[in-house]
Amino acid sequence: MHDADGLDDETMLAFAVETKLSETCFVQSTSAPGADYRNRIFSMAGEMPFAGHPSLGTAVARALRQGVSGAAAYVQETGAGLQPIEVVIDGDVARASMLQEPAEFGPELDPEPLLAAIGLSRSDAHPTLAPQAVSTGLRHVMLPLTSAEALGRIDANSRAVDAMLAAHDAYGLYAVSCTPEQGTAEARLFARGAQVGEDPATGSAAGPLCAYLRRHKGCEAVTITQGVALGRPSRLEAEMAGDRVRVAGAVVSVITGVLTL
Repeated sequence: MHDADGLDDETMLAFAVETKLSETCFVQSTSAPGADYRNRIFSMAGEMPFAGHPSLGTAVARALRQGVSGAAAYVQETGAGLQPIEVVIDGDVARASMLQEPAEFGPELDPEPLLAAIGLSRSDAHPTLAPQAVSTGLRHVMLPLTSAEALGRIDANSRAVDAMLAAHDAYGLYAVSCTPEQGTAEARLFARGAQVGEDPATGSAAGPLCAYLRRHKGCEAVTITQGVALGRPSRLEAEMAGDRVRVAGAVVSVITGVLTL
C-alpha cells in the first residue's frame, strides 16, 4: 500500500489479516540517510523485520506508480537495515534484484527433531550438510535433505514446526535438496502456522541458502525451485556479491486498487 504514513500499527495489522496473504506491505516516508522509502511488512501474525518477495514486489510497484519504463534503482529501509534494489520494467513483466543483509550464521543443529516435525526420519538428512539457522535479514533454519524424493514425502505437523521455529527464533524451516556442483536446489518452506504454513516462494530464505552453500560447499550462486508441491512453482535466483547475497526474480502486477479509510 502506497502513502501509508498515516496508518498506525493496529490498522496495518488488521488490513494484513483481512487480506489473508503471507505478507502485506505499507510504504512510508523514511528518515534513514540514503533510503528512498520505508517498507513496513506485515504477516497475519504481526510485523516482520524483513522479507524477500515483498521487497522486490514493492520496488516494482513503486516504479510502476512513478511511470518508469526501463530501469530504476531504490534503497528501501526495513527493520533489518537498508537494501539496494534494482528494477527493470519490460511491458507487463518486470524483473527485480536486491542485495540482502550480510549473512549471520547460528550453530549447526540436530536434524532429528527438525525432520520429525515434517514427517521425515534421520535417514532423510543430508549425510554431510548439517541443519543451521542462517539470516540475511530474517532467520530461517536450513534443513538439507538427501534427495528431491524425500522433499516430496514431507508431511508437516504445524504444531511441531511452530515449536521448532520458536526454539530457534526462526521464521521458517527451509527443507532443501541441493546440487551445489550444478548450482541448483529444490526447496519447501514451512513457516509458523499463524503466518502462512507452506510458502510457494521465499526470497528471504533463498539468500540464507546461498550464503550457507558458499560457506559449506564453495557455491557462489544457486537457482532454487520452490512451490511445486503447492501447484505454484517459482524460481528464485541468488548469487553472492561480496559479503551480501543478491536475490532476483520476475515480478508481475496482478491487480491495483484504491483503499478508502
